[in-house]
Amino acid sequence: MFLKGTKFQQKVWNYLKKIPKGKVKTYKEVAEAIGMPKAARAVANACGKNPYAPKIPCHRVIRSDGGLGGYSGRGGIKTKLRLLRSEKVDI
Repeated sequence: MFLKGTKFQQKVWNYLKKIPKGKVKTYKEVAEAIGMPKAARAVANACGKNPYAPKIPCHRVIRSDGGLGGYSGRGGIKTKLRLLRSEKVDI
């Protein structure tokens, strides 16, 4: 699948595809995993610009304080919560 976005967005989105169903990562953990440990905010922005949700599962990325953060897909945060619950994530 060709991802249309900046190189940074593509890097984030490609990593998101590796997060297994039923697991979550924080924006900070994603930033660290892509080699940019100070880029948690930029990761959150890339997730917010993800036009491929839920196929690219940005719903599996949450805030470090356990908050849901946002969701770029149809239905917003309610959909994010529904998707996580359907994957048996304890939220």
